[in-house]
Amino acid sequence: MAVLWQKCVQGTQYEVRTAGHSRRLYTDGVFHSQYNPTRPLTHGVWDLLLLPALYYPVGKIQRVLLLGVGGGAVIRLLKHFVRPEEIVGIELNPMHLKIAQRFFGVNADVATLHEADAIAWLKKYNGPAFDMIIDDLFGEVDGEPQRVVDLDTEWCSALHKHTSRQGVVVVNSMSPYELRQSAFMKTPRLAKQYASRLQLSLPIYENAVGAFFKTPVNGHQLQQHLSRLKEYNSFKELGFHQQKIRG
Repeated sequence: MAVLWQKCVQGTQYEVRTAGHSRRLYTDGVFHSQYNPTRPLTHGVWDLLLLPALYYPVGKIQRVLLLGVGGGAVIRLLKHFVRPEEIVGIELNPMHLKIAQRFFGVNADVATLHEADAIAWLKKYNGPAFDMIIDDLFGEVDGEPQRVVDLDTEWCSALHKHTSRQGVVVVNSMSPYELRQSAFMKTPRLAKQYASRLQLSLPIYENAVGAFFKTPVNGHQLQQHLSRLKEYNSFKELGFHQQKIRG
């Protein structure tokens, strides 16, 4: 793996590394993003953040909000497989935004990016609802990734408020336990708003991605959608696991 670019800013080390056609973003040694334009699926957590959109019919997901852009890998996946009308990305770290634009091709034609605290931004937001909101808000503690906001009632209510009536909230968590303890499961007034609650995971990662759908979905719908894609075999090779989240 070669280092394509590196820079230290206020004590934080940023690196963009290449491996074949893939580009990877590391911040203080923590792996944040990977994208390969010739092979979009990376067998990483970013693929799981995309998957909930593929439970819907083509064209149903038109407005997507991504909280935590990183290098923009999820944005590129959404643009390739879903092609929503609008993708909005919120990112606190200005270097991540510059890297997403310069090295991962997330330009103005691909997404609208805002440098802001995603938590504060969402709480103040007063615009149209989103069909899909992805919460990928992670920082680093002692070189290890860690969520920056708990999935408590206040935060989950904010995510819910700005999701359309048939939309989906997607959250990247550290474990299945964290999903089971989230307000989407434990707060009755929120839990009853979601007809389907799924956990998505990959064998090599501890992360558990939660997908909370306001309308019923099932694995058959996902398979129907995937079977129509030219990358169908690549999705099969992911070996992802889906299951209902039970409190």
